[in-house]
Amino acid sequence: MEDPVQTAAQGGIGPVLAASGIVKSYRRGLWPARRSVPVLRGADLALDAGEIVGLVGENGSGKSTLMKILVGALAADAGTVTRVGGLGYCPQEPLVYPRLTCDEHFDLFASAYAMTAPAVQASRESLYKSLGFARYARTRADQLSGGTLAKLNLGLALLADPQVLLLDEPYAGFDFDTYQKFWHLVADRRRAGRSALIISHFVVDEERFDRILDLTEGKTVPR
Repeated sequence: MEDPVQTAAQGGIGPVLAASGIVKSYRRGLWPARRSVPVLRGADLALDAGEIVGLVGENGSGKSTLMKILVGALAADAGTVTRVGGLGYCPQEPLVYPRLTCDEHFDLFASAYAMTAPAVQASRESLYKSLGFARYARTRADQLSGGTLAKLNLGLALLADPQVLLLDEPYAGFDFDTYQKFWHLVADRRRAGRSALIISHFVVDEERFDRILDLTEGKTVPR
């Protein structure tokens, strides 16, 4: 099987993120009745610079599975993924440390990204302002409300200003004001040539997207 993740060379021509023929099955049940259940059956996807794409599908359609394969958190059974530039991943369930504050989370992730101290400070301040949760900078994650935790989750994905942002149900815990802030932020990034793939089980504001894909029967279909 070909390596499921190949990194495209910087400056190459083509999409900043592309998936071709992605296949994934899971094993279900106990032996001897154990069986293979296909989830993705050759899913394709391409994302150009400055493009906002929505990926829609019913619960269990394989949206989160495809997202995990795109970021390299899960291996595909077949198919390839190519990407140019950094990725920022916002999972559906926040991956945070309960005893760390918001500031400490930003410091930890910045270290993983090898960011300089001035870059970390500037990015953190901008995110606190854009998403409106600066007053929780020194609050531990296990003391945050669900909505503020969702803001931290998104902020960590945005910290290093990735070329491509991958968002799995990013605004599920947002109130309307935060929802509007989120789309202003996405629009600003689009103007800067950044891209985003947003997955959800439904789309409300279709006009905010450049394209919407439906994931059905294990394949992506343009809407």
